[in-house]
Formats: sequence, structure tokens, C-alpha cells
Amino acid sequence: MYGKSIRLERIVDRKTGNSVIVPMDHGVSIGPVEGLIDMKKTVDDVANGGATAVLMHKGLIRFSHRESGRDIGLILHLSASTDIGVTPRGKVLVATVKEAICAGADAVSVHINVGAETEQEMLRDVGAVSQECAEWGMPLLAMAYPRGPNIKDSYDPAAVAHAARVATELGADVVKCSYTGDVKSFEKVVKGALAPVVIAGGPKMTSDMDILNMVYDSLQAGGRGVSIGRNVFQHKNVEGMTSAISDIVLHGATVREASELLSAVPSGSKK
Repeated sequence: MYGKSIRLERIVDRKTGNSVIVPMDHGVSIGPVEGLIDMKKTVDDVANGGATAVLMHKGLIRFSHRESGRDIGLILHLSASTDIGVTPRGKVLVATVKEAICAGADAVSVHINVGAETEQEMLRDVGAVSQECAEWGMPLLAMAYPRGPNIKDSYDPAAVAHAARVATELGADVVKCSYTGDVKSFEKVVKGALAPVVIAGGPKMTSDMDILNMVYDSLQAGGRGVSIGRNVFQHKNVEGMTSAISDIVLHGATVREASELLSAVPSGSKK
């Protein structure tokens, strides 16, 4: 397990044990959206803003390598589906742990939609990846969401807690799930998951304060950080928003302090 411990230190802050991850795997599911065109700039901005890691598909790495700037961890995403496909909730494996090692990644991630039409196949795949990760000493982040024909509310605390626990049971070292909307209900999700939990950002929000409050509250409930994509890389000030979130997650800032930092960091500045 030493390999996992060493690699985890590259995506997790050593002092707090928390993470600020910016996923950039959206191009496969929803296409070439704003924020994911000039990849080098986006990665530079989140790195300079203090993020601990970025997450992306294997083909994107060659367009994202930076020539200068702050170091940042790399998580290779192994799962994929498109929103224009017949079964968008059915994730399949499109990369391997070995490819992640060859690419210099510090961790891998998989996505499972608990309750989806192809849940059985996803459970099998996550179990197989987990075994490979144990053999190679590669940390595993599992994105787990309750999504399917019988799921009425994908933010229902009991359903979110179930999905998060599935990820841990299958071997995830870090669990990514949705925030349930309030501290009390999310505390139960965190306690039931056992493994460290980071929250997803969800659809792009219109209010910076909504994002910062969600991040702050998740930590009060015992969360260990964030894995927020569109609300960071599509922000008008990518570095500033990353800095504000990082200040809360890694430095214990209040929402007000983080908001002031966001206002103080000029877009495209170098910290």
C-alpha cells in the first residue's frame, strides 16, 4: 500500500488531508464546452489557484501539459459515455490502470451510476479496476451517483449515502458524490461512506456565494474537499474561483474570507 500512500500525497494536501480536484472529463459526455478549449491555460489557472489535482481522459493529457507554473496532481479518468448516446447513464471503461501509470498519473477515477440500466456491468468494472489499483499501488477515486429509471431524486440523502457506500465497498480510496443540500443529512453520507468524501459541483451555478457556501457546509459535515468542474473552469475568473475554494478547503477560510479573495484575484493573474 506504500505506492497508494505516496501517490495520494500528490493529489491530497498533506497538512489537512483535503483535496481540491478540478475534473475536466466533460468533453466526452457533453462536447467541447467553454473552458475546455485552451487546456494549458485552464490547467495553469487552476494550478495557480491552489488546486491539488486535475482529472481528465487520456487523450487530453497531451494538450494540457504545462511548460511552467505550479505543480498539480493528475487523475486519469477511466469511464465514459456520451449524453447523445442511447444509454448515457451506462459508463464503460475506456482506459486502464497500466495506461495511467505510463501517462504519469497519480490516481485513476471511475464513474458508477447506482440504479442505472447497466448497473451490473459498472459494478463489475469498478471491482476489476479496484483489484488492479491494489496490485499497482494506484489510488482509486470513485464517482458514485444514484441515477436510473427508479431514482426519483438523485439528491435524496438515503440514495446518495447508498451510492457512496457502494464506492467504498468496491475499494475506492476517495469517494465523490453529490452534496445533499444541508449539513445534517450530509453528515450521515460521510459517516456511512467511511472512505474520505469529496463533493461534486453539479450543473453550473449562477451565484458564487452558492458555490462557496456549499463547499464550506460540506466540510462542516465531515467532507474532505471538492471535485468541482464547470463551476470552476467555466467561471469568468478561473484562478480566482479556484483560489477561493482552496482557501476554504485547504486553509480553513470562512465563506466571507473566500469571497473577498475571489474579488481580489484578477483574472489570469499569477500567484
